[in-house]
Amino acid sequence: MLANTNVPATQRSQIIEQVLDGKVLDTVRALVSMIVGTGRGGELVAIVDAFVERSAASQGRKVATVRSAVALTEDQQARLAAALAKTAGSEVDLQVVIDPAVVGGAITTIGDTVIDGSLRTRLTQMREAL
Repeated sequence: MLANTNVPATQRSQIIEQVLDGKVLDTVRALVSMIVGTGRGGELVAIVDAFVERSAASQGRKVATVRSAVALTEDQQARLAAALAKTAGSEVDLQVVIDPAVVGGAITTIGDTVIDGSLRTRLTQMREAL
């Protein structure tokens, strides 16, 4: 609905206002409303991702998106961030996404690099090897 340019911009902005009101800073709400109101609702996720990556880069950090079937504990997140920091050569901020399709393990993306440690991929590799 937010990406549908056939829906009037005022209606799309009202949806944003209702959904985000009181849940985020007014600045964030206004920014999201502006993006959706200008017809770029379909690009919202990409815009937010680019903003987060640029913000991290300005602080000498990288952002890693980690998809796993279950939530990671704080200890698991800390160990994963430390291991990724060694690989990436800079501090790493984690964005953890719960994705039941992963089944087990995790899929980590840092920029263009994908580290697939998912159970699904391992099972597929074993099946192909057999």
